[in-house]
Amino acid sequence: MNSQHRIPPGTLDTLKVSRHDRDLVGLTYVYPVLSRRAGGVSIGINLNPNNACNWHCVYCQVPDLVRGKAPRIDLALLEHELSGFLADLIHGDWMARFVPEGARVIRDLAFSGNGEPTSAEAFADAVALLLGIRDAFGLAAESVPVRLITNGSLMAQARVQEGVRRLGEGGGEVWFKVDAGTAAGIERINGVTLDPDTVARNLARCAELCPTWVQTCMFSWDGEAPTEADIDAYLGVLERAGIERLAGVLLYGVARPSRQPEAARISRLSAAELESIAARIRQKGLTVRVSP
Repeated sequence: MNSQHRIPPGTLDTLKVSRHDRDLVGLTYVYPVLSRRAGGVSIGINLNPNNACNWHCVYCQVPDLVRGKAPRIDLALLEHELSGFLADLIHGDWMARFVPEGARVIRDLAFSGNGEPTSAEAFADAVALLLGIRDAFGLAAESVPVRLITNGSLMAQARVQEGVRRLGEGGGEVWFKVDAGTAAGIERINGVTLDPDTVARNLARCAELCPTWVQTCMFSWDGEAPTEADIDAYLGVLERAGIERLAGVLLYGVARPSRQPEAARISRLSAAELESIAARIRQKGLTVRVSP
């Protein structure tokens, strides 16, 4: 690994699931997190270093979030950063220095970051780049998949579909955000005006191109948990997308503090409350993984 990419001792605390800062290692596009859902080190790819997103989710932990899309991506810099960081993880001592014992394994390469990754014009090229780098390091798709964590709102665009298709062909998967099943719920939670039928169509289109998990954040709003009607509407979106098309649901709670103005209005559900919601989803025949 080039010396300019090595992290000097003492500049980074041990990774924690409660901390997902995108600048922990001082790189533009690449950052490590200890992922509670992936169960190890997730190498994040941040295509939105400008903190711009086309949604405004109330639980988002990105500070200074603004409306917008990803800037122009410097693919050469992305390749340089990711190759160098992987070399330090695999051949160097980075894991021993910064990752708790028992979690020192690379679980995935994940397009996540500070906004909607598919808003990057070069998204499809970035997918191809990540797949090539992963393969060059001898990381198997089965053990280190490339994941896209997305709100799915741009799935009707041909360039996004091309990127998702490449991801599917490369053994990757999509985590597609669905937090509510009504227009009012989507506007309140995700900060956008969106028809739930459009969400269902985008989800179905995504699942046809690449294995797709639905990722859902559930929490209390002003002290009130989601109602039975809220869960029914949410399940309706999944049914209209096609239960048989979906890999399952990643159901999680609020683990890290929101950095948005609505932060005071949201609070964690108990593990029992999340499990009760998971039971409703499982009744539809879906696999559910719960992360309180």
